[in-house]
Amino acid sequence: MPSSVDFSGRPFHFIGIGGIGMSALAYILAKRKLPVYGSDIKSSHITQRLQAMGTHIFWRQDASNFEVFETAANGRSPNGATELAISSGVVGTVGTSVATAEALKLNGNGKTAKAILGLPQVVCSTAIHPANAEYRAALDLGCPIFHRSDVLAALIQDYQSIAVAGTHGKTTTSSLIGFVLMAAGLDPTIVVGGEVNAWEGNARLGEGPYLVAEADESDGSLVKLAAKIGVVTNVELDHPDHYDTLDQVIDTFKVFAQNCQTLVGCIDDQIVKDSLRPNISYSLQPESGADYTASDVEYGATSTKARIWERGSLLGEMELKLLGKHNLSNALAAVAVGRLLGLEFSAIASVIIGFEGARRRFEVRGFHNDILFVDDYAHHPSEIRVTLAAARLRMEGSEPNPKSGRVVAIFQPHRYSRTLTFLPEFAQSFGDADLVVACDIYSAGEPNLGQISGQKVADLIAKEGRKVEFQASLESVSQFLTQNLQPGDLALFLGAGNLNQIIPEVMAFYQAADRPD
Repeated sequence: MPSSVDFSGRPFHFIGIGGIGMSALAYILAKRKLPVYGSDIKSSHITQRLQAMGTHIFWRQDASNFEVFETAANGRSPNGATELAISSGVVGTVGTSVATAEALKLNGNGKTAKAILGLPQVVCSTAIHPANAEYRAALDLGCPIFHRSDVLAALIQDYQSIAVAGTHGKTTTSSLIGFVLMAAGLDPTIVVGGEVNAWEGNARLGEGPYLVAEADESDGSLVKLAAKIGVVTNVELDHPDHYDTLDQVIDTFKVFAQNCQTLVGCIDDQIVKDSLRPNISYSLQPESGADYTASDVEYGATSTKARIWERGSLLGEMELKLLGKHNLSNALAAVAVGRLLGLEFSAIASVIIGFEGARRRFEVRGFHNDILFVDDYAHHPSEIRVTLAAARLRMEGSEPNPKSGRVVAIFQPHRYSRTLTFLPEFAQSFGDADLVVACDIYSAGEPNLGQISGQKVADLIAKEGRKVEFQASLESVSQFLTQNLQPGDLALFLGAGNLNQIIPEVMAFYQAADRPD
C-alpha cells in the first residue's frame, strides 16, 4: 500500500463507484476539480449525479477500463488515434470513440492528457473481492491502490475534522452535526453514509475549515482515522463477518478514541463510559454527571421535546422532529459538538427543529389509503427495537382508528453471519409490532452455508408471541402486503438490503385504491 493519497491532480479511479461510501468520496474529489473515474455494474441516481459533474463511469469491472490511462501514460492516442489535440477542454481525435474522448477531456487547465491521466490512484472498498478482474489489473499495472478509508483519512487530515463513529446512529448524528454547522454559516464539507435532502445527497463540498465525516467500524478501518473531534454514539458487535468478539470491536474504538484530539461520547453506553472515557460526555440521564443531559422529556408522535443542560446549567428547550430516545441522544451529541465549536445553544436549537433526517432513517415514503409507509435501514436487533418503539410512538399519537391501527414490520434479515450470531436477539426485537412479515435473508455477497434461513427467523419470532407471516421472495412479500394491509396501518420496512425496492409498487396499489371509481 502506498503511504499517502495524492490530491495534487493525479486521477482517481473508484472500483464500485456507486456504493454509498465510495460515491461520497468521489463526489468530494470531483467537486475539488480532481479527475475522477470509476466503474460499476449498474446505473443509479447516485452515479447519474456523479456523471452530471463530469465523472467518467465504465459500466463493467474488467481490465479494459485502464486502457485509457495506459495509452495516455505511454504517450499514445487510444484506439489507434494518430493525434490528440486538447484546447480549452475540447477533445479532437482521429479514430477515438466518443466515450474515450470524454474520458480524456480536461477542465481547461492547460495540462496535457499524459500529465493528467497517467496511471490512476485506484480506490476500493472492502466489498471488492481480491479476485475482481479490475482490481487484479490495477495490481498488475502497478497502480497505487487505496482502501476507501485511506482516502477518507487523508481528507480528514485536510480539514478541522469531526468524525462520528458508533455501532448505531452515526449517519443521523453526523448529518445533524453537518446540518447545524451549515446553518451556522460555517460552510462545512460533509461525507456521510446516507442521503440527506438538505444537501441533496451523501456529500457536500464547503469552503469552510470543517469536515464532518461518518466513521465506519465495520471492517476495522476506523483505526486509520484521526480527527480533531471524535464522536462515539455506542459500541456493540454488529459485524461478526469481521470481528470474532466484542472485545475486538472495543479495541478498534479505543484506537479511534486515542487518535482523536477530543472525544465526545454517550455515557449511557457502558462501554463508551468505561472503556473510552470521553473528554466530553452526554447522556439522557440527568443524574449521570454527563456534561450534556436532557430532562423533562416529551416523546411525542410527531416530535421530541426536552430541556437541555450543560454541566448543570440550563441551556434551554429543544425540539426535534425525529422520534424516540435514540434520536434525542443523537441530537445531544450535535449540541455537544456545536458548543465545543463555540455556537450559541439558541442557534443550535433553532436549527435542529428543522432537521428532517437522512433517507432510510424512519423515512416516510408515502401515505395512501390511510396507510403510512416508512422505510428504515435498521438491520441489527438494537436498531429494530428503537425503530419499532418510534413507530409505536407515532401510532399512539394518531387518532384512534377502529379499522386497524397496526404497526406492520416488514423485515429482511441482512447477512447470514449477522442473522446467525444474533438470532435470539432478533427474535426478541419485535415486541412493538402487531404483525411481522419476514422474508429470506439478503446475503450481501456472503455464501449460504445452510445454517440459517428466513423461515427459521420467522419461526423464532413467532415463538416470542408475535404474529408472523413468512414470505420467501420480495415478489411474495409485495403480493401479501397488497392483500393484507389495512387502513390505519403503519407499514415499516426494515433492513439494509433491497427490501425497499418493493415500496413503490405496494404504494402504487394503495394509491389506486385512494382514487374514486
